[in-house]
Amino acid sequence: MSTPPGLLTIPELKELVEQQEIDTVAAVFTDLYGRMVGKRFDAQFFLDTVIEDGTHACNYLLTVDMEMEPIPGYQFANWESGYGDFHLLPDLTTLRHAAWLDKTALIQCNLQNDATHSPVREAPRSLLNEQIMRAQTAGFDAKAGSELEYYLFDDSYREANEKNFHNLQPAGWYIEDYHMMQGTREESFNGAVRRYLSKSGVIVESTKGEWGKGQHELNVKYDDILKMADNHAVFKQCLKETADKQGVSVTFMAKFETDWAGSSSHVHLSLWKDGKNAFVGQNKFGSIACSDTFRHFLGGWIRYAGEVTPFYAPTVNSYKRFRAGSWAPTRLAWSNDNRTAGFRIVGSGPSLRIECRIPGADCNPYLAFAASLASGLNGIANKIEPPECFSGDMYSADEIPEVPKTLHEATDRFEQSEFVKEAFGEDIQRHYVHFFRTEQAAYDREITDWERRRYFERI
Repeated sequence: MSTPPGLLTIPELKELVEQQEIDTVAAVFTDLYGRMVGKRFDAQFFLDTVIEDGTHACNYLLTVDMEMEPIPGYQFANWESGYGDFHLLPDLTTLRHAAWLDKTALIQCNLQNDATHSPVREAPRSLLNEQIMRAQTAGFDAKAGSELEYYLFDDSYREANEKNFHNLQPAGWYIEDYHMMQGTREESFNGAVRRYLSKSGVIVESTKGEWGKGQHELNVKYDDILKMADNHAVFKQCLKETADKQGVSVTFMAKFETDWAGSSSHVHLSLWKDGKNAFVGQNKFGSIACSDTFRHFLGGWIRYAGEVTPFYAPTVNSYKRFRAGSWAPTRLAWSNDNRTAGFRIVGSGPSLRIECRIPGADCNPYLAFAASLASGLNGIANKIEPPECFSGDMYSADEIPEVPKTLHEATDRFEQSEFVKEAFGEDIQRHYVHFFRTEQAAYDREITDWERRRYFERI
């Protein structure tokens, strides 16, 4: 693929700094939630020092909760060890102009142990890099795409917070799936982010209305799996910061309102070998012409999806999206171009790929891609056969295994999974179990509006 506009080389950055068009470089990585964290550098200092030496950040960033509180019980970093630093090493291939920010470039970093400079395995980007190396050892490159959905509101983030996130005004007032008239009303935001992303090294395909009031989907072009995860993280940051600048808000919650459509992040994935799609073949599998690589990758992906679900659905809210008749999947089976399936086969020939419809818009892309790649590679290594192709309404197929119904159930399965231990390591399994348990515990302690409405008077 040709280099998209907006990606920068170091000489290009130097020229932009000299011309005073760039004066700030944001060096970032994603925490366990998928949020960008990091530092903003004076651009000249970045060129003089950070390119060669990297920088540092407190290692508690991989052990905090949503409120940035250090959570006890992690072995990776804790009060007993004094919460030291880890090393941020900029990945120069990710340097880009952040067109939505004033005179700013952005670069994504790998995390390293400060003493040994070995990768910090607990970091989401490290987990994906490990699976990419596994794929390369097996002779494959992986390409991926993710389709992110979001709701747009006329309220600013501050106004939404002051309203306690109640009675927000969606940007649209009727379901606008593919609807051009309502989409036109929202072009001041969606058009802006398309243009910003296109100038920031992210190739945008399209935006469209989705099956909710003020709900949209923005698609970017598929890419090598690590680049796609990086673009996914940039995409979310761009949309949030653009919304903030315009005095509106977007949410990537999987389920914002009980009776509204959820927001997904469908993952498309294929393996390539010697520049060709390795899923392509002459074998007939249902109505699909495919290779054994395709069949076994699909078999592994389906087999282990229930054990890695927290990497697709990481919050308590995630599981409220999995409802029959909601366009979100509820069962672990595959079908050909069927949107009721957890796994949907799309494309043919070089475009043949598997779409997993389980991840929500709240997923961390590095974790979701790592889980998908690890599952499929294990399927290839062990020649795991997928179930037969399902036809019809999968919501009503009671005989098919279900997606876990709660974060508690999903974390139990993740913790007990021998596959997770083998694919990622017992230390990683333990680290993320503690993360998901912490998120569940925070919810379990909270008194909700639902409880007040139900019990205040009548219990």
